[in-house]
Amino acid sequence: MTSDHEDIEIKKENQTIAEDEIEKDENEVDEDLKETSKITSLKSLGPFIAGKENSRNTVYLSDVPDVCKDKPCMLGVDEAGRGPVLGPMVYGISYCPLDSKKALEDLGCADSKQLTEEKRDVIFNDINTKDYANSCIGWAVEIISPNTISTSMYRRSKCSLNEVSMDSAMGLIQQAIDAGINIAEVYVDTVGPPEKYQEKLLKRFPNFKITVAKKADSTYPIVSAASICAKVTRDHALKVWKFPEGLVIKDNAFGSGYPGDPVTKRFLAEHIDLVFGFPRLVRFSWSTAENALADKAYNMEFDEPDTEKPKYAGTKLTKFFKGTTKSGEVIREESRFFKQRHLGNVMDF
Repeated sequence: MTSDHEDIEIKKENQTIAEDEIEKDENEVDEDLKETSKITSLKSLGPFIAGKENSRNTVYLSDVPDVCKDKPCMLGVDEAGRGPVLGPMVYGISYCPLDSKKALEDLGCADSKQLTEEKRDVIFNDINTKDYANSCIGWAVEIISPNTISTSMYRRSKCSLNEVSMDSAMGLIQQAIDAGINIAEVYVDTVGPPEKYQEKLLKRFPNFKITVAKKADSTYPIVSAASICAKVTRDHALKVWKFPEGLVIKDNAFGSGYPGDPVTKRFLAEHIDLVFGFPRLVRFSWSTAENALADKAYNMEFDEPDTEKPKYAGTKLTKFFKGTTKSGEVIREESRFFKQRHLGNVMDF
């Protein structure tokens, strides 16, 4: 039996302990955020990616070497993961002063597709940790989520994969400009006809010498460096992929993501939801995914009387939303059904 005074003291003590625990937890979160807010080596790449929302795009710009702000620089652009049905596409840029070609040669920069995964990892780590490299070479990547790719290609005013690619490339170049990099020359591995792409880039960036070419990653070392950064980032994004749908795939064993990979084919066949299709790892807009859904998934129809149809009725799953009217417009609150399954809307443009 305790007195009222003792009860008050115990409550105060418990409150103090609880506050200390909350402060401790907040500090731990802050430390985690600090650990994943910057990529300083290959080791920090995985935690950085794992800490991001993988249904959205993520952009990262490395620290800019001071020399890249003073001296005229070359900048290379390339991508990784354009063809796979699984996982993100990653665009990368790399830049260094025009007189720093030897640093690229010493790193062993070559077409990332011709290098082993282990060799690419070594080069990426050296770019970030070796003094002769990180003192003059910088880079940036954009991780373009499968969700973004699919919704871009499915929206009413369709956006092709080439357009998604070009927008990402130009966005990264602009970020380099905004970061103060003294860009003089730009080298790009093309998507589509090189002439049209080069014309588009020159219109956006008229003050640069711009070269767009096929297989630029095997011709220009600065493009090779960008290719390596993009490829390593994509590889690690797949390794640390977290399924918001709750799937547990041992060692993320879903293969390379390319449609011809038997492991990828098996993953697609075994993870079809008959109503909602695939997890967000999958690019729904790929014919491989569309064909798999056509063979197995239910055909869904949502019929409503014309008088009850909202403004944008049609293919939307409107019956799962609660509607309220304000100023004559239908406002829908996302239902728990969608939240629990991590489902999002395809926006109409």
